[in-house]
Amino acid sequence: MTILHGLFGAGRNWNAIARRLAEQARVLLPDLRNHGASPHAEPMTYPAMATDVGALLDRQGIERSDMIGHSMGGKAAMYLALTEPQRVDRLVVVDIAPVRYDHSFQGLIRILRQLPLAHMTGRAAADEWLARQIPEAALRQFLLQNLVRRGDRYLWRINLDAIEQAMPELIGFPDVHGLRPFFGPALFIAGERSTYVLPEHNTAIERLFPQAAIERLPGAGHWLHSEQPEQFLSIVQRFLR
Repeated sequence: MTILHGLFGAGRNWNAIARRLAEQARVLLPDLRNHGASPHAEPMTYPAMATDVGALLDRQGIERSDMIGHSMGGKAAMYLALTEPQRVDRLVVVDIAPVRYDHSFQGLIRILRQLPLAHMTGRAAADEWLARQIPEAALRQFLLQNLVRRGDRYLWRINLDAIEQAMPELIGFPDVHGLRPFFGPALFIAGERSTYVLPEHNTAIERLFPQAAIERLPGAGHWLHSEQPEQFLSIVQRFLR
């Protein structure tokens, strides 16, 4: 089983979920390129990320894997399933659809760039500075997981340059014209309060993933796996049995 994190995240964000799922299968928690401990590399595209995941499976001697992907990681997982269906057993896509979105994270990247890293004494100071522009404490703490100390200074572990340059592509979905749909088992889990998977997206999901089931987690938002981990696990484990 392979779990792919979302934008600005890292594999370790899924540690708690992975420990539970590891009771029934081996779990891989990679950091996607330009995130976590993975190399800073271009291009920052879904085909490149899917290729990275395929290479990881090869190195681990894994021919096929159940694939779970959240947000950006969900798009990478979908692209891998469409281009190399022999690598994907069962697919779980968390709060994302194979469509282009209107929102952009350029404003958030601009805020992160403005953080005066040279004057930061720790995450508490960084959190205080970011709170002036990002009122949501949970979002700040999520982003601050990417702030690391190197020697006597702090820096962002994520590759802001590559992510910013690739943003128009990241909010979209690659051209899959001419590719066969993925006919394997697929589950799309959406947060009831999230706007990432809307009824109008069902057509795109069903066209590319004809066997897909779509479930909504009541009361949950975009980070439903951390907001309601037990309910999320129950749905995933039921699907993977």
